[in-house]
Amino acid sequence: MIGVVHPEYTASSSIDTMANRMSDPVSPRAAAPVRIGCAGWAIPSQHAHLFGEGDSHLARYATRFDVVEINSTFYRPHQLRTFERWAASVPAQFRFSAKLPKWITHEARLYGTGDALTAFFDGIAGLGAKFGGVLVQLPPSLAFDVRLADRFFAMLRRRCAARIACEPRHASWFGPEADRIWTRYAIARAAADPALMPAAALPADGAREARWSYWRCHGAPRMYYSRYDDDALERLAHALVREGRARAPSWCLLDNTTHGHAVADAARLQDAVSEVGDHPGLPRTGR
Repeated sequence: MIGVVHPEYTASSSIDTMANRMSDPVSPRAAAPVRIGCAGWAIPSQHAHLFGEGDSHLARYATRFDVVEINSTFYRPHQLRTFERWAASVPAQFRFSAKLPKWITHEARLYGTGDALTAFFDGIAGLGAKFGGVLVQLPPSLAFDVRLADRFFAMLRRRCAARIACEPRHASWFGPEADRIWTRYAIARAAADPALMPAAALPADGAREARWSYWRCHGAPRMYYSRYDDDALERLAHALVREGRARAPSWCLLDNTTHGHAVADAARLQDAVSEVGDHPGLPRTGR
């Protein structure tokens, strides 16, 4: 079983939903752990000034952010030594989340995936203590089936003691039977923007058992293309800090990468979280 369990444990309307559930003022002294980063570590030239020097794009990325979502694991396998090299290029406090391969989620559709899960975790073992958790993104066409979900997440849990987040994209996953699966296997249902329904904009209550909340911001109104305005990021910052107090930590990954907005939006979100919670370790400028 892989996974060191570490102690720190969206359209604008979707971000409004995130923030409205947590509308009480936040005391700076009560600020919670919040990690902010991007899906992948590409650095667009227009945002290079946000980062310090480094021997690689990842090393430079890690001068500004302390978490990244590895999306390439969704498309293809990597060798153990690749993960080891990535882990060696970032500071000790940096964490990776890794996206489960599409063969498991989109092609096999969770059926008969035990061997593929084992191979996946054998590879990401190279991240060592910097492995922070797994993202399971489900295809929009995959409806909830309680027996399939129970069998799959049991297999997943037998192989992974680290944090797990799931981003379901079919409305049938947002009901009490699915909620029981999240709680039983300590899975954080990810909050997503844009959200397919109001409940999808918020982490499931099982995030407490999951030891984190996981937020994926894809850009709105046009997914992957649109940037977030300052008001949207401020509302999100309040939600992250508030949710982190209850279910530390909050991880937020920006995925509006097509025009390079993710990096700038993530940096602005760092500033907004610092304003809301006086959060230590979130720089106002590049480190």
